[in-house]
Amino acid sequence: MRFSANLGFLWTDRPLPDAIRAAYAAGFDAVECHWPYGTPAAEVAAALEQTGLPMLGLNTRRGNVTAGENGLSALPGRETEARRAIEEAVDYARAIGARKIHVMAGFASGPEAHRCFIHNLRLACDIASRDGLTILIEPLNRYDAPGYFLTTTDQAVAAIAEVGAPNLKLMFDCYHVQVMEGDLTRRLKSLLPLIGHIQFASVPDRGPPDRGEVAYDHIFRTIADLGYADPLGAEYKPGGDTDTSLAWLRNWARNAAEPHFDDADDRSRTG
Repeated sequence: MRFSANLGFLWTDRPLPDAIRAAYAAGFDAVECHWPYGTPAAEVAAALEQTGLPMLGLNTRRGNVTAGENGLSALPGRETEARRAIEEAVDYARAIGARKIHVMAGFASGPEAHRCFIHNLRLACDIASRDGLTILIEPLNRYDAPGYFLTTTDQAVAAIAEVGAPNLKLMFDCYHVQVMEGDLTRRLKSLLPLIGHIQFASVPDRGPPDRGEVAYDHIFRTIADLGYADPLGAEYKPGGDTDTSLAWLRNWARNAAEPHFDDADDRSRTG
């Protein structure tokens, strides 16, 4: 099992190139990020080359952050901005060697938002295909992101089918899926052919994966048994110093032959 450090949550007190180096020093196999656009791509590429870590993916811009926006692709009337955000993400991904782009839907609802989302996803898949890139869509839970357009895996699966592009995949975030739908083991098994990336965090606090209601030792073994070999994205809130939150990673590496966490008092969690 390999792991990717999500630098949107981990080592956020450092410039992105330094966060990449910190992830390498901690033993991660890859990195991923949210919105790297404030850092010159050449600096990110240099840190990736220095460490040998791949950058798995990045997000399209959220839009007007001051106004609370969280994506543009399902917002009717904002198609020009959505296209610019997609093109910018593709350009940045190309410059740093990233292979996946999460196209963020934004806060919207209704048939017009659906049509807009499908239109922009088709556009994104076409643009990304020229560089062999994968487009990801991610359901977000309605508690952390109330009003977000995409909230369930069923909705995401339907959108993927409607778009019909081979490079459109599901970002399966175990945290969001558990909050909204549960039944992670069966959902991972049934959705595996559509999954382009997997992320994780504890539930309900979105902290490190060695606590909470999800038994990630079981989930990680399930993913490995399914033959999924790409690094899993550690997208969790460290609750302070990131290095201090990495006991789970050290335990997993130490017990790779028979992985488990050291939480002896919590054997009732389910996957």
